[in-house]
Parts: sequence; C-alpha cells; structure tokens
Amino acid sequence: MENKKGTDFALSIIEQYYTPGSEEYESLVKHSILVRDKALEIAAKHPEMNLDMEFIEEGAMLHDVGVFLCDAPKIYCFGDEPYMRHGVLGAELLRSLGYERHARVCERHTGSGLTQNDIIREGLPLPHRDFLPESNEEKIICLADKFYSKSKPDTEKSIDKIMKSMKKYGDEPYERFKKLAADFL
Repeated sequence: MENKKGTDFALSIIEQYYTPGSEEYESLVKHSILVRDKALEIAAKHPEMNLDMEFIEEGAMLHDVGVFLCDAPKIYCFGDEPYMRHGVLGAELLRSLGYERHARVCERHTGSGLTQNDIIREGLPLPHRDFLPESNEEKIICLADKFYSKSKPDTEKSIDKIMKSMKKYGDEPYERFKKLAADFL
C-alpha cells in the first residue's frame, strides 16, 4: 500500500522542521504513518471516486506538521502556541513552501472540521472562518485521523468510541463526523 514517492516527499518536508530520531519526530511520524495507512485503506474501498492516492498519502503524512510549534508536552512538543492552532500553523508552513493543497488538509482536519460558529462558540484561538474538509481526499484524511491519538498511538479507536468522543463537541460536529463515517466507511 505504501507509495515511496508520497511518503518520501512528506518526510523531506517533515525533516525541515523535526530532527529525525528525536522524540517529537518519532511521535509525529508514527501517528502520521498510522493515519496514512488508515486513509489509504478507506480510499481503496472507493475506486468509483477516482481518488488521488498519492495526495492522500502525502496529506495524511503532513496533516500534523505544525505540532512542533505548539505547547503539547505529552507528544514532546514545546512550542509557544496552543495545540488547537497546530493545523493553521502547519498550513502556514506548507503555504510558505508552495503546497496549498497540502496546507488545506492541515487546517481542515481538526475534529470533523470546524465552522466559524464552532470557533466563536468555543472561543478557539483560530481565525473566524470555516475550516471544513471539502475534497474527498481531505474528508478521508480527516476521518482517518480520528482513529488514532498521538498520545496513545498503538491503539486504534473503535468507531463507537470516536462517535462518543465527537458527541461531547456538540450536535453539529457530531453530525458532520457521522456523515463522514457514512460516506466513507
């Protein structure tokens, strides 16, 4: 299932910001590989969608590239920014390198995507706009990410556990996740 070009491309970007072998690198890459494999597994079930598998591989590997800028000691990241900003920070990094499509994955994968209303209602430290996955590739990566926690990377969450977790964020995020699951699982 692994396409070396996609993973090697993503690792070449990750290694611009993370030191190979460091705890933060190992944490990020382990999580990203699990998400990549899950995303490719989900995508393989939908040949009718003519999905860009190489992009799914790259996007899944890069979706959390901004975490090193955040204060998240449990995953060996000691930056100054709140963890909730890892997606927009990763998007900024990838945009600076000219990878707009990959940047959109970073900023749209949190939860089941975030609406401007979610951001305002929860007082999240994010720009007041929608960050919802739009393309099928973005949606699959967003969905695959929910199966793995960076703090407990070796355990794949059940769909029931994910649904229960999503419910605590309110009806709208829960319903968005339910639709992602119904569309792709």
